[in-house]
Amino acid sequence: MKKHNFSAGPCILPQEVIQKAAEAVVELENSGLSLIEISHRSPVFIDIMDRATSLALELLGLEGKGYKAIFLQGGASTQFISTAYNLLENKAGYCNTGTWSTKAIKEAKLLGEVIELSSSKDANFNYIPKGFDIPPDLDYLHITTNNTIFGTQYKVLPETSVPLIADSSSDIFSRSLDFSKFDLLYAGAQKNMGPAGATLVVAKEDALGKVSRQIPSMLDYKTHLDKDSMFNTPPVFAVYTSMLTLQWLKDLGGIAVIEKKNEAKAALMYGEIDRNPLFDGFAAKDDRSIMNATFTLNDATQKERFESMAKEAGLNGINGHRSVGGYRASMYNALPIESVQVLVDVMKTLEQNA
Repeated sequence: MKKHNFSAGPCILPQEVIQKAAEAVVELENSGLSLIEISHRSPVFIDIMDRATSLALELLGLEGKGYKAIFLQGGASTQFISTAYNLLENKAGYCNTGTWSTKAIKEAKLLGEVIELSSSKDANFNYIPKGFDIPPDLDYLHITTNNTIFGTQYKVLPETSVPLIADSSSDIFSRSLDFSKFDLLYAGAQKNMGPAGATLVVAKEDALGKVSRQIPSMLDYKTHLDKDSMFNTPPVFAVYTSMLTLQWLKDLGGIAVIEKKNEAKAALMYGEIDRNPLFDGFAAKDDRSIMNATFTLNDATQKERFESMAKEAGLNGINGHRSVGGYRASMYNALPIESVQVLVDVMKTLEQNA
């Protein structure tokens, strides 16, 4: 039985993408070679990389606006230090909204002065801080647009005169934003874009090359931009599968279309969490993520039964992170609303038989 995949990452991908990627592992586009044995310098893969980066810019509405997209390795965690290497000259501001922004702050502090402008740590990161001051002399402001572990999400981007940088790993390509407000954003592929192993970085070209420090080649964004993601051997399979996913999203109608689907899934999920007396939502209602719904079961005697019912229904990956406990339904782009309905039905049945 095909399971309903609520995993937080690596996560669900469109079935047609998985099928095409599987076929390419056997033979890529009648080349007589497997995807995972072709040269990354071959014309066929250069075309794949070009298609992937072009699709990323197109879907984000950044074509012709001075941005460039690159695929790197190392995940978002490497970008924590890379952003500081490339952009932090004197002082940077960070908003601390969870585990990943905490780690980003730790890395940036190795290279310069970091000011924590806001934090929701006082409530175990269950909300997004608002109304904080942003000094105009910052090199940049860094936010994490969606917090996978705690289930919070920026609904409105901070208004700032300084460059805005974002870790968008868990909600990129899921909703409409004015992406031109970012000077740089990055995202691990394994949430909404592809398998683990690739990281997308989208940067305004004139934002780079301004720091006085010498940057290690592998961490220098300009090095990778100048080489069109080919400075070193790229993660071929992850880039190809990401390209397929981005094409799937474009064929679907783009971000505006998937956003409506994601909002419908979130409304169904949160509607049951709020209605059902056995469950409580973790994140503040105004800041709830449409990607990751976090919730707890308030009757411990029902835990074993709920989890047994969930397993029997084919629900996979709903256990919450240890930082929050309880449960987490990750509803990324490729998750069908039918899967959310199965989870909701299990929650309803648990209530009826409690």
